[in-house]
Amino acid sequence: MDSVFSNDVTHKLTHFILGTRFEDLPAAVRHEAERTLINWTGCAIGGARHETMTKAIAALSPFFGPPQATLLGRRERADILHAALVNGISSHVLDFDDTHIETAIHPAAPVLPAILGLAEHAPLSGRDFLAALVVGIETELRIGLAATPEHYRAGWHITGTTGVFGAAAASGKLIGLSEPQMRFALGLAAAQPVGLQEMFGSMTKSFHPGRAAQNGLTAALLARQGFTSSQRALEAERGWLKVLSSACDTKPITDPATPWQILDNSYKPFACGLVVHPVIDGCIRLRRQHGLAAEMIERIEVAVHPRVMEVTAIAEPQSGLAAKFSVYHAAAVAIAEGAAGEREFSDAMACAPGIAQLRRRVAVAIDGRLGKAQARVAILLKSGARHEVFVEHAVGSVRNPMSDAMIEDKLRGLCEGILPPGRAERILDLCRRADTLADAGDIARSAGV
Repeated sequence: MDSVFSNDVTHKLTHFILGTRFEDLPAAVRHEAERTLINWTGCAIGGARHETMTKAIAALSPFFGPPQATLLGRRERADILHAALVNGISSHVLDFDDTHIETAIHPAAPVLPAILGLAEHAPLSGRDFLAALVVGIETELRIGLAATPEHYRAGWHITGTTGVFGAAAASGKLIGLSEPQMRFALGLAAAQPVGLQEMFGSMTKSFHPGRAAQNGLTAALLARQGFTSSQRALEAERGWLKVLSSACDTKPITDPATPWQILDNSYKPFACGLVVHPVIDGCIRLRRQHGLAAEMIERIEVAVHPRVMEVTAIAEPQSGLAAKFSVYHAAAVAIAEGAAGEREFSDAMACAPGIAQLRRRVAVAIDGRLGKAQARVAILLKSGARHEVFVEHAVGSVRNPMSDAMIEDKLRGLCEGILPPGRAERILDLCRRADTLADAGDIARSAGV
């Protein structure tokens, strides 16, 4: 049953999208937008050479249109619609991008690929660019809050299904849509939900935000030409909210007092699903504190929030992508390697015999009393000793966030071996002063090979 349901959701959301100006954004929101931009750019560059990208570009490049936009971390250029798709795939394929813990949405992956292409196609000021980024993120997160948790429980990949709205809102704001046109854009976005949790652990997971970016940009461009849709696409009886969620509360969308959701965005120190970060954090802590090594371990016991086993229960992953959805693998590499970066979630590591043996010593218990960013980890040694830790706020969580310096170092590391030396510093400089740029497209151009 709907707890709170407004009948003018699309209208009020449109008013928020078009009425929010850069000067309306609090300083903390502007700073978080900068952090989001830096983190996403690093992830998109870092994923540029992944096998998923190789296959996507091989399939699509024969059909690229005019070279309007950069493919981050690569030599190729594409039309803005294909660039939105491909850069969205690249930014999410490592599962290293930002996450809003309450909704499980990866906010930047559907929005930034759409508006970066626009910024290269027609010069946009950095202030307008950042305002659109924030509005796009707020749009998808507030819709996500309205549909949570039933939408996710039904099996939708919420980053794709709500991300299309974020991309449409941000793109539409940048190209100057009127209120009726923006409602058309939101209606077109509502007609294009993409993303199933069944695809987690495969290349298609990263396709979801890429397609959402492309679809949202398409929606805005069509709406600019007067391409019509329902103007009540969210709240109508057969609209997005009621069709895609069995219970909705539209207050987060319609209430002017809704807090800025971008302030609850988080950034990953580990290259896998956020829900297993507390387990990784706990394992690494115990390894460091007690000098543990894999050969010393008899058993690894972890207690986790119920969502962990909903999405990371793969016991014997056979690829790096599948390993990102294995709490067993996450615990094993954290103990064996003392790290959980992209190397630890590679195909080679997923198939390493020693890691596979250690995975089988991981026992997982579900504890509904634990928060989403919490875990208990206990290591039983062959000597009989037992070491335990409770992770209340994992590193990278909103309560224990990565610092600006950590996020910048993350981008530097992701650029290594992909971009020429010194290019990372150029990108960081542009992102840090994005609000002063006359042409925000310079950010994308600096990230090409």
